[in-house]
Amino acid sequence: MSGTVIYHNPHCSKSRQTLELLETNGIEPEVVEYLKTPPDAATLSRLLELLRLQPRELIRTDEPEYRQLGLDDPSLPPYRLIAAMVSHPKLIQRPIVVTNGRAALGRPPEAVLELF
Repeated sequence: MSGTVIYHNPHCSKSRQTLELLETNGIEPEVVEYLKTPPDAATLSRLLELLRLQPRELIRTDEPEYRQLGLDDPSLPPYRLIAAMVSHPKLIQRPIVVTNGRAALGRPPEAVLELF
């Protein structure tokens, strides 16, 4: 992952704020609208590694799919959680910014500035 990439949802206010913050600071990231182009399991696993998060920590628990898929079951192995996020990308917390082999979740948006 070279350059700066933002995994972005234009309908999410935090994602829009993070993108605007990057651009205001002279950073023109590659924008990946992950709902249109979801990451595959390998990419998502790499993002989790860079974020230093477990799959459960990256899941949006307020989405209907979270309950429908039974993802609140603590016995589910990580690969099942990753597979659920790949199949249902709106479950992925956003935005995620990646640069220089590091990543940050833009919650709050200012958190991504630590990468630069």
